[in-house]
Amino acid sequence: MILRGVLAWCVLMIAAILNGTFRVALLNPRLGERTGHVISTLMLCLVILLLAWFLVPWVRPQSAGAALALGGMWLLLTLTFEFGFGHFVAHKPWGVLLADYNIAAGRIWVLVLLATFLAPPLVARARRIG
Repeated sequence: MILRGVLAWCVLMIAAILNGTFRVALLNPRLGERTGHVISTLMLCLVILLLAWFLVPWVRPQSAGAALALGGMWLLLTLTFEFGFGHFVAHKPWGVLLADYNIAAGRIWVLVLLATFLAPPLVARARRIG
């Protein structure tokens, strides 16, 4: 399950990168950074749930606990990628990276993390997997 889970996460990551490209190229210039961020975040949450609908059966978690563990793995991989790539490759300061977690400032990125974590157990339950 781990290898399939990582491969499924790679699909999610490609979708997230495409979503970010769409936000920067089309949404932000037309709607502004804040509105673009909100729309892009909500779109990505829906894409994650949609992709999970197809990927979770392929990963085949054997129980509700395994589906929750899959969500935890996806969350951990996402955070590792976000902070690892963001800081060490893109050279963004920690403060810039952490700013996306400031809900009081209208930053709702945390919804993507929730969708990433909860999608596998929600899909497993809805599709009666495990």
